[in-house]
Amino acid sequence: MFTPQFQELLHGYSTWYMTGLIWMVQLVHYPMFKYLDRATFRRSHDFHSRAVSLAVMPAMLIELVSAGFILWGHGLADRPALAGFTLLLAIWGITFFKMVPLHSRLQTEGFQTTLHSALLRWNWSRTLSWTARGVIVAVYL
Repeated sequence: MFTPQFQELLHGYSTWYMTGLIWMVQLVHYPMFKYLDRATFRRSHDFHSRAVSLAVMPAMLIELVSAGFILWGHGLADRPALAGFTLLLAIWGITFFKMVPLHSRLQTEGFQTTLHSALLRWNWSRTLSWTARGVIVAVYL
């Protein structure tokens, strides 16, 4: 059932799903934060955080597990698989060590231009990394 071909297909779908989603977040959703009513920003941000987690976490987990299986099956000498997995680890690191703390601060402190700017800046690294992963997956698979 979980043949190498199925793993690669699942991996490709999850990577491109996340690539499209991160571009939408980078170009539309995060910039929109500055236009939200300051009086209700925390409530809006809380909704964003909960809803996006439901849309993102299953795909991120599928992508990570399938990338691990592909790398395991192909070995470390497979440069595209290793590069893609390395980018994925960077994405996870940025997500949990930069993005989550920034979102936590926005939630507790409310909208601040400096936090919003940092959120946009750090998210560019995830956006470009997922785009690179998408290219690797498209060429590799």
